[in-house]
Amino acid sequence: MSTPKMYAIPERFRKFENLHILFWLLKDVSWAMLWKPIGLVMLVPTLVLAILITWRTRNLKSELFHNLAVVFWITANGYWMIAEFFWPDKDYLRNYTVIPFSLGMICIAYYYVIVVPKQEKQKMVTIPVEVPVSIAKLSEGAIK
Repeated sequence: MSTPKMYAIPERFRKFENLHILFWLLKDVSWAMLWKPIGLVMLVPTLVLAILITWRTRNLKSELFHNLAVVFWITANGYWMIAEFFWPDKDYLRNYTVIPFSLGMICIAYYYVIVVPKQEKQKMVTIPVEVPVSIAKLSEGAIK
């Protein structure tokens, strides 16, 4: 019986991710409360940690593409926050967030449409095996 695959995040990565979440929440609360200085300051470590997490997980394709999407998401959020803070009367500026948001969606789409199917093909191995007729008949009976 094979053991199911387990995915574990190294503790040092998990600490960065947890800190990243804290910074992200502080940034978003500051944005919602219109606390410009805190929002602007929190944007920097939020984005830097997202980039660092992406860099550290670059060898795991699933993590890489999802973390790239997060980097683009935070970039879009940061731009949107800055636009609302400094140009609240120019609502059309938030429309430009579609660029980084779209890049994030492209990362995810690329992963699921191109990378995953390619990985699944690589995992499939066909090995021809000669099976005695008596065994083949037994398995046919088990299937019915």
